Amino acid sequence: MLKFFDLIGRYLLLMTKVFSRPEKMRIYRRRFLHEMDSLGMNSIGIVAIISVFMGAVITLQMSLNFESPFIPKDLIGYATRESIVLEFSSTVVALILAGKVGSNIASEIGTMRITEQIDALEIMGVNPAGYLILPKIVSAVVFFPFLTILSIGIGIGGGYFVARFTDIMLVEDYIEGINYSFNSFYITYALVKAAVFAFLITSISGFYGFYAQGNSLEVGRASTKAVVSSSIAILLFNLILTKLMLT
Repeated sequence: MLKFFDLIGRYLLLMTKVFSRPEKMRIYRRRFLHEMDSLGMNSIGIVAIISVFMGAVITLQMSLNFESPFIPKDLIGYATRESIVLEFSSTVVALILAGKVGSNIASEIGTMRITEQIDALEIMGVNPAGYLILPKIVSAVVFFPFLTILSIGIGIGGGYFVARFTDIMLVEDYIEGINYSFNSFYITYALVKAAVFAFLITSISGFYGFYAQGNSLEVGRASTKAVVSSSIAILLFNLILTKLMLT
């Protein structure tokens, strides 16, 4: 238990350094654009591929659950939309990005730590925590909601593909279900979760990378810890945000 509180304390102290006043905003702007491309643009492909297949699978599964002739077929589209918007495109995509983005951040910063590049930044009078971690946090918080919107659109498109090229239901029924009783607040809920999860992934991964010690094996261990801890934090805050925003 003491080790857990020590970990939380070190994390909070690091965050105070991360969000301290930057030395030169011009340098941070350049790094922000670089991280936007590295963490955001490079994740579009995997998000798109996973979303289209998951949208198709969810539609197929819903059709199996709604096989009764007494259940309207348009409920398949409705249930697919709700599943994608409320949970899949925010939480599940965030868990996937925790593996891709989180391990990347922890490995990058951890390698800089063991090769003493972070020590060199401190000698030069640069705040290494802010310089290395803050641009990653800001770029992810800005870009991950866009990935969520992209995932929602592609996921629903994957369901449309199944309805269009299989005989499980009519395309018209699917579209009617997609448009049925739409609550725009659910989009806000998904975007808020995406931004919170983006912060958790980048800050936790940056923390484990920043305090990596030893050799290259320790960098690998730090990367593993970053992914596991980020995933647990995502599931915990998913519960908290759902309770606060939907109940």
